[in-house]
Amino acid sequence: MTASLRKLGSSSLEVFPLALGGNVFGWTADRDTSFAVLDAYRSAGGNFIDTADSYSAWIEGNQGGESETIIGEWVRARGVRDQVVIATKVSQHPEFKGLKAANIKAAADASLRRLGTDHIDLYYTHFDQPDVPVEEIIGALDELVRAGKVRYIGASNISAERLKESLEFSERSGLARYVALQPHYNLVSRDTYEGPLQDVAAREGLSAVPYFALASGFLTGKYRAGATVDSARASSAAKHLDSERGQRVLAALDEVASAHDTAVATVALAWLAAQPTVAAPIASARTVDQLPALVDVAELTLSAAELDRLTEASA
Repeated sequence: MTASLRKLGSSSLEVFPLALGGNVFGWTADRDTSFAVLDAYRSAGGNFIDTADSYSAWIEGNQGGESETIIGEWVRARGVRDQVVIATKVSQHPEFKGLKAANIKAAADASLRRLGTDHIDLYYTHFDQPDVPVEEIIGALDELVRAGKVRYIGASNISAERLKESLEFSERSGLARYVALQPHYNLVSRDTYEGPLQDVAAREGLSAVPYFALASGFLTGKYRAGATVDSARASSAAKHLDSERGQRVLAALDEVASAHDTAVATVALAWLAAQPTVAAPIASARTVDQLPALVDVAELTLSAAELDRLTEASA
């Protein structure tokens, strides 16, 4: 696959138009399966891996950091550190909660150890902590950038107001500035990004890297009335089946997918990838078989009429 890479905001990073979600590594995908998925993604031209220090602390017996550890082991085993863009996040690890300056720096060091690398390409604040001043957060992130531990910074789960305040402080102080934003955004969840947040990203030149790009699997089309799906996310995805909008979106996706002889998931990702500010949606695969529908987004360009059809169905 010879997909053209996309520039990430004002950074020098160039990324594949589908970021591979690492949330399943060490959770629903064991180490060997995770390695196989990462190998297949790399073979398809993929270079953008997304994780967080907390993945997957929610599983009994896990500590958090399992995903980073597996990614780090894979990168070392394959010798591809300079060929991949690794993004991770801070604020939710059980031992490194929040965005106080000391915690950000300690959490970054712990992530670097697990990833087995001397630098993180893109470091996100995972969930904003509004009671911590943006000056403290940006100041700590800037120290990591100056120390060479982090190349670029991003924000996830942040309000338009706090994002704007952060960017203004960076500008005013000459400190590291967010280049990317990771919002919850997909065809059945548009108001989580469209509006003030998207406006700030567009105005300030940030790239969006949306999570829940497939609405916990609903936008793969495998959740249908009467169908039973064996997935850890089945209940989250199934709720969209009960909504009129969910049904409209599925019908439109089926129509466009059929016209292109491609998977429903590929079309859902292609709509997202075509939206203003979006550089690369995030989607995860717990098996190698799930991967082609995701990476095929790099080869699918929807017509203006098809994009309009999906946009209207999801309104």
